[in-house]
Amino acid sequence: MSQDLSILHLVLNASVVVQLVMLLLVVISVASWAAIFRKLFSLNKVKTLNEDFEREFWSGTSLNDLFAAAAKNARDSGPMERIFASGMREYQKLREKRIVDPGTLMDGARRAMRASFQREMDVVETNLSFLASVGSVSPYVGLFGTVWGIMHAFTGLASLQQVTLATVAPGIAEALVATAIGLFAAIPAVVAYNRFARDIDRIAIKLETFIEEFSNILQRNVGAQSASGR
Repeated sequence: MSQDLSILHLVLNASVVVQLVMLLLVVISVASWAAIFRKLFSLNKVKTLNEDFEREFWSGTSLNDLFAAAAKNARDSGPMERIFASGMREYQKLREKRIVDPGTLMDGARRAMRASFQREMDVVETNLSFLASVGSVSPYVGLFGTVWGIMHAFTGLASLQQVTLATVAPGIAEALVATAIGLFAAIPAVVAYNRFARDIDRIAIKLETFIEEFSNILQRNVGAQSASGR
């Protein structure tokens, strides 16, 4: 008599423990895909906002006008614009306190931008550790389900007088489905993690480069103001 080895049949006839493992892996997989799409959307938005601000920054618009626009659109601005606003805000506060020492002005602006950079990177890296955990843990969870299922299958064979491949195959197939689901959850998470980690590294490099370039511009402005005040 032929055995029904369809996926649905195997899942429905698996042991309770294996079914719970499968359910857990399905939930993890759904959560992983949701995190992947959220991260994909958020990173694309970050890239677009950074590119738009960088284009405006180098278009010749004055720093004061850029700062006013950044303050006005704070809720909709990107990481690069917020880093710029942090540096300008600290720079202007120090100027209002009549601090004219170039070193003090530049150190304050740089510290403000570095602090803002760290905050922005914390936000950008959200959910990345979750994807890494899914990619590393899911196969082992699936393997646990497989081992348990095989143990359950062989325990059931102990009472049989004659054991054939036809009697062993369904139990082993049921157990292996758990490994398959574990891999199905892990592989997309690993691929997405590697892709997002590379994109985040590029974003970080771009932001750090902007901090240095903006610091140079502020340095020249401080030098020019110091020279004119003599």
